[in-house]
Amino acid sequence: MQEINWNKHIDILKDALSGNGAFLIARDASGRANPMTIGWAQVGIIWSRPTLTVLVRRSRYTYSCLVEAPDFTVNVPTAGTLDDQLLFCGTKSGRDLDKAAACGLTMKRAQRVLTPIIAECRLHYECQVVLRKQLSREDFSSPQILDEYYQSDDHHMLVIGQIVAAYAS
Repeated sequence: MQEINWNKHIDILKDALSGNGAFLIARDASGRANPMTIGWAQVGIIWSRPTLTVLVRRSRYTYSCLVEAPDFTVNVPTAGTLDDQLLFCGTKSGRDLDKAAACGLTMKRAQRVLTPIIAECRLHYECQVVLRKQLSREDFSSPQILDEYYQSDDHHMLVIGQIVAAYAS
């Protein structure tokens, strides 16, 4: 794997998020990696640092992992690959099973954080958590967003991670 500038392949991440998604991995209290499919994320500069922001609903098992986790990884598969695994990790809960093992994903040691990466993916971002913000109804000024995404009040937590490593295979 070759280390790259964090912004070199943002287009690949954007295309994945617009398609079948990417994998967010967080570790639970026992250290077990839990992959979850994400379709929303934001990459940019905040506080003069390269950051990747992910959103996770309170109802998701990954939420409980990220509440305490010091880091996370985002892993982007080659377009058209791992579609079954993305679907599985987006519809099954890690509360009850090891999703990575169940769908044949290989967890590999990351370079700078404790959370692993997915060996089968082509692009990896390692992030250290710098901010967690639980959203609530009062945070929104757009009733359309509330009506479209939060009818059940299952609001997301924003997790901003400083990108500490990015690499591609």
